[in-house]
Amino acid sequence: MATPQEQVRPEVRPWPALWALVLGFFMILVDSTIVSVATPAIIRDLNADIGNVVWVTSAYLLAYAVPLLITGRLGDRVGPKKLYLTGLAVFTIASVWCGLTNSIELLIVARVFQGLGASMMTPQTMAVITRIFPPDQRGRAMSLWGATAGVATLVGPILGGVLVDGLGWQWIFFVNAPIGVIGFVLAMRLVPDLPTHEHKFDLIGVALSTIGLFCLVFGIQEGQKYNWGQIKGPISVWSLIITGLVVIAIFIFWQSRTKDEPLLPLSLFKDRNFTLANIAITTVGFAITAMAFPLMLYAQSVRGLSPTRSALLLVPMAVISGALAPFVGRLTDKAPPRFIAGFGLLCCSVSLFWLSQVMEPTVPIWKLLLPIALLGVANGFMWAPIGSTATRNLPMHQAGAGAGVYNTTRQVGAVLGSAGIAVLMESRLAANLPAVPGGASAGEGGGANLPLALHQGFSDAMAQSLMLPAAVLLIGLIAALMFSRPAHLQRPVDAPAAAEAG
Repeated sequence: MATPQEQVRPEVRPWPALWALVLGFFMILVDSTIVSVATPAIIRDLNADIGNVVWVTSAYLLAYAVPLLITGRLGDRVGPKKLYLTGLAVFTIASVWCGLTNSIELLIVARVFQGLGASMMTPQTMAVITRIFPPDQRGRAMSLWGATAGVATLVGPILGGVLVDGLGWQWIFFVNAPIGVIGFVLAMRLVPDLPTHEHKFDLIGVALSTIGLFCLVFGIQEGQKYNWGQIKGPISVWSLIITGLVVIAIFIFWQSRTKDEPLLPLSLFKDRNFTLANIAITTVGFAITAMAFPLMLYAQSVRGLSPTRSALLLVPMAVISGALAPFVGRLTDKAPPRFIAGFGLLCCSVSLFWLSQVMEPTVPIWKLLLPIALLGVANGFMWAPIGSTATRNLPMHQAGAGAGVYNTTRQVGAVLGSAGIAVLMESRLAANLPAVPGGASAGEGGGANLPLALHQGFSDAMAQSLMLPAAVLLIGLIAALMFSRPAHLQRPVDAPAAAEAG
């Protein structure tokens, strides 16, 4: 727990600081999804092929996910405000660079720098929440953080469609420049300079974690592209994934043995709630990423909706999630998080199962909107209690490290969700659709210009794919139901029993 000198100074205004940080967090999450809508325009303008354009998103996500453990720990050492501002500057400059590029290779390089900037920023938002909000107010703070994540998943595709149609694909990057400048000024003025901690930097741990996460994330991310086979020569997808897992195991062993201060303090996992919250958020990252693919493909290929109109299907989710955020935040500070998070995870699983049952070629749109609305309820109840449970007991000098772990597991969950749903969609398309002349699967190409006779089979394949994220969420539900009651909610008579439970 925090020592007296680590307590927040009375003059710190936590809510204005959080709003300033949320602006940058929102921007980097939007950039995780906005490029998908612009893919056809980028292919035309830069004379690129689909394999290269996929890397415009993959490079960003890879550069975002891999350094999170390091940037979280670095925030504890140099200060979360300094690292956040540095990341925001890198992200904003890289965004302008993206818009000015005239080749696909330079665009990919610029996206790598965008991802690095995002990786500097994300852990600092959670670390600052942990350090400037008292435990009994973090639920409301985390609800805003979580609502931002939920709304960003909607805004990305819609904003991307509007900008590409109206101004050109370059503007999906240029739009970040004014937002980044405003966010930088607000953070400079409103986010407090928090005390730093003289951590030693575990260079061996940095190298091992970077290599391990890169091999694992890259292997999973590119598995579908290479049909889970050879990438080049003796290098295969599975060799990369196995190498990543082995190096991560060596990294964890090193962290347990190093005499210097470890990059990943394994003592964090002695807190049962921290461990369980990381399991839960991994399943949430998996499900939220995975569910978008079959839903959007169904909307565009079977229902004939444009990318922008397809994204508008998610409006009920975003509106309900945002409306519930203040209520759930207050509830999270007053009620055991196991019930709140458990309700949200259950609603999420039920909504995806429900959606899988109604995704038919001619179903009225309003019948699709009902389970999507329930998904908004789920989003409103999941993010705040899981996030606040993960951070509530973190020692102040390890707030950045804990935030780095939490965001790393969330991102790895998203990568697993993307890979897992791609494999399942391909399998279900092969099972539900007949072969077309020439021997190709009818599902190839994402179902573009799909003949009417194939609509039922394609709908069935997408609906069946949604069962995977629905099932994975049940693991998160079990983890959430095992959360222990936070210390600030324990009655005096409960204290001895809680101490025995560890």
